[in-house]
Amino acid sequence: MTEIKNVIFDLGGVLIDWNPEYVYLDVFDGDREKMKWFFDEICTMDWNENQDAGYPLEKATEERVKLFPEYEEWIRIYYGRWEEMLGKQIDGTVAILKQLIDNPNYKVVALTNWSAETFPIALERFDFLHWFEGIVVSGTEKMRKPFNEIYELTLNRFNIEAAQSLFIDDNAKNIEAAEKMGINTIRFNNPTQLKSDLKSLNIEV
Repeated sequence: MTEIKNVIFDLGGVLIDWNPEYVYLDVFDGDREKMKWFFDEICTMDWNENQDAGYPLEKATEERVKLFPEYEEWIRIYYGRWEEMLGKQIDGTVAILKQLIDNPNYKVVALTNWSAETFPIALERFDFLHWFEGIVVSGTEKMRKPFNEIYELTLNRFNIEAAQSLFIDDNAKNIEAAEKMGINTIRFNNPTQLKSDLKSLNIEV
């Protein structure tokens, strides 16, 4: 395997704990079945990912309310209380990130599916986001993972080669897409597993 010179981090689920359950478990009084139905049928992950690709939050909300007027209150909560869905940083991964950033052998960047409208909130809240050499934000670029164009943009923007790069993400589809482009990958589960997987690639942290 070619020596790794570049590390590309996903953010949500890897370095930052984001979960709409933090809001909707309260909204639905702890009824997980009802909450699952809401995410499967009303404010779906596909719908949210459309905003990650640059679709305006207000427009998306109004269209969803028009489609499901009886659930207007719950729908407006999604982006109305979005900040409450943003949990804490994942300390173990942040510690690994710091070691990689401090190592002159690696270029460290980020590639995230994130709305351009909400990303400034994360930038203000998490200091470590300012450590990266650069961050590709899907909502700003009007494209998202797992589509090839955003991986190509990332490689080109930071002048890095796929074979010399490692992509860390918690989403299987995003990992598979990166692998098809010749990028080395680690699917993230937890910081301990990540540290072990990095070691197997001769990356000491």
